[in-house]
Amino acid sequence: MPVECTLGQDCFIQNYVDRDPGSGVRDAGCGGLTYDGHKGTDFALLTEAQMQAGVQVIAAAPGRVIATRDGEPDGAYASGLTVSGKECGNGITIDLGHGWQTQYCHLREGSISVNRGDRVKAGEPLGLVGQSGQAEFPHLHLSLRHEDTVVDPFDPDMQDACASDATQTLWTAPITYRPSGWLDAGLTATVPRFETILAGAPLPPPSDTAPALILWGYGFGLRTGDTIGFEITGPDGISIRTTSEVDASKARFFRYVGKKAPPGGWPKGRYDGQITLSRDGAVIARRTLTARID
Repeated sequence: MPVECTLGQDCFIQNYVDRDPGSGVRDAGCGGLTYDGHKGTDFALLTEAQMQAGVQVIAAAPGRVIATRDGEPDGAYASGLTVSGKECGNGITIDLGHGWQTQYCHLREGSISVNRGDRVKAGEPLGLVGQSGQAEFPHLHLSLRHEDTVVDPFDPDMQDACASDATQTLWTAPITYRPSGWLDAGLTATVPRFETILAGAPLPPPSDTAPALILWGYGFGLRTGDTIGFEITGPDGISIRTTSEVDASKARFFRYVGKKAPPGGWPKGRYDGQITLSRDGAVIARRTLTARID
């Protein structure tokens, strides 16, 4: 792992190497969690607050630093500024020997802690995850090359078949391929904006005087035809259930359901929420949570 985080908890893989040689897209699992010509693996943070707090980028393999760049502002591309010629943003290239190289892109401005010529060990800190260069969200883009040819660490032989056997990857501790999933969910008193969720800002908790009760979910890898289900149950027979079919694929997505407060306010007690993501009739991701109104 090139980032000090736990996949599925505080980070996730947003994009894999594009394996399709033409104008289409295909990741190592024969899914579509990539985009045309993508040459690396994107380890994304859940929120901007994590980036500001600092999440360490570490060397995935030992080698010698042969190039670095720092001083590029975070969020420039998302703000509409040009990053032509500096798409990697603040980055590091490490020569692993025998024609192999790793490149680390989009690090946080001013965070790079190694210099050209340094020898680094696997696991050694290199800098912090950022949003510099051509980055729409905080993440590390890790690219692996052999003799200037891109290699997918999830399927180093670059075969046409889907990479389903984790033991055939280049990761020391096998990383499970996940094409979709929930990243976060919550019960809150007001309708949140997706920008608020991505920023990691606090949300008002449910209360007996809250104007509404909202169950929200934040996920990745949504595909056309998927079904999203929401369920809220509470005291005095409170029950909210909805299901909806997805009409467009999305790399990241945000959905919510809710209900206005009943006359006299919300009854006190325990409230349970559940969100599901289903594909081809089977649930592939589920989140459950509880909240109390006292």
